[in-house]
Amino acid sequence: MSPRVVRRSLAIGLPLALLGTVCVAGTATGAQDRHQRPERTARVTGTAVLGDIPLARFSNGLLPGTVADDRGVALGGIGSDIYPAGRRGEFWTVTDRGPNGQIKIDGKKRRTFPVPGFDPAIVKVRVSGKHVRVLQAIPITTRSGAPVTGLSNQRDRDEAPYTYDAKTPLAYNPNGLDTEGIVRAADGSFWLVDEYGPSLVHVSARGRVLTRYVPQGLGLTGADYPVVEALPGVLLHRKINRGFEGLALLPGGDLVLAVQSPLSLPDQDAGEASRNVRLLRFSTKKRAVTAEYAYRFDAVDVVDPGEDDTSELKVSSVVAIGGNDLLVEERTDRAARLHRVTLPHGSGILGSAWDDATTSPSYEELTDPSAAGVPVLRKSLVVDLGKVVGVPGKIEGVAVTGRDTLALINDNDFGMTDGAEAFDANGRLVDSGIETSVTQLKLPRPLRG
Repeated sequence: MSPRVVRRSLAIGLPLALLGTVCVAGTATGAQDRHQRPERTARVTGTAVLGDIPLARFSNGLLPGTVADDRGVALGGIGSDIYPAGRRGEFWTVTDRGPNGQIKIDGKKRRTFPVPGFDPAIVKVRVSGKHVRVLQAIPITTRSGAPVTGLSNQRDRDEAPYTYDAKTPLAYNPNGLDTEGIVRAADGSFWLVDEYGPSLVHVSARGRVLTRYVPQGLGLTGADYPVVEALPGVLLHRKINRGFEGLALLPGGDLVLAVQSPLSLPDQDAGEASRNVRLLRFSTKKRAVTAEYAYRFDAVDVVDPGEDDTSELKVSSVVAIGGNDLLVEERTDRAARLHRVTLPHGSGILGSAWDDATTSPSYEELTDPSAAGVPVLRKSLVVDLGKVVGVPGKIEGVAVTGRDTLALINDNDFGMTDGAEAFDANGRLVDSGIETSVTQLKLPRPLRG
């Protein structure tokens, strides 16, 4: 179902007291587990919307002179993740790499960056009634204080960056980050995950990159911050634009990172057809991966009855709910389901044959991983968001706000769509009308005991 188009309103006063407007987003369509029907009583208790904030004003208020022309794009894309900020109704969110799209030129898709000067930012918001208000914004910067930008890192590995019309190439930037998940540590620093490397990124309370952890063998050079090859090399086979997306902070301080989609092993076709993804456990004390877990998607038509393409399945959010328990979100762009899993003791498949890219068949090729001896995480459905009226599509962030309540945030892609028609003849955005919204959800039963 297409999201309802709404009228966007002007917000003024950057970067701190930014006003929002009201709308209720369209509902997503999804599937119902035949044995569990939590969606019958799960319900939306409130929806708040972020109003129009000109992107140039927002960006230049943080780092003056970074955006000369925002092409009519407003602040959006802050729905890459959501994490409680301590006070009731306040959350940390993070933008992705910025406005971007795809346009076909001579039959081949090109990745466009209409506002190449945009710098990913950590954004603290307050949800108050029907409004989402920006309280604070922190630009993500290099060791020298320069913007990291959201531009692609490496030629022949990442998508080549182009201008808004896909006609002019842009320079690669080894500092660039496609930020997704966010958590805040007890010392006030932030941990983020990135799709390019894929990477785990430690950021100071002021937004400076302290260390970027990448897969062994990535060979990223030229970055203006420390780059450490501390992640399994098998992650080099991540699908383009499908690196890490979910990130959870466990009570003991460990992190759980979710690869968004199956790896392309042994090739892209195998990855597109696979339902097997990987979660990693990272010790912030040891600065090392200590476990790797196998997770298997439900069939795509179970997650989203209107979809038959398995490659549309993604893990977009993982959320700690106490001990070693997690919520894991399986989604397409139109529907999503939240499952509960318990992380077992031990290192899982870390360092096993399944981490060897030459293993045949690969983990990704297995149609029944358990039968092949792979310890797949057991899961139980908590809620089918596709059956809850008032939940928008493309939910990328989930936060636990109470014993039986959640906050959900969607990614509105900065109001952009793919194709040359995303911009008018004057190079100004033709807005999709999809708003950034925070949806409050009450579950049918407590998440814990």
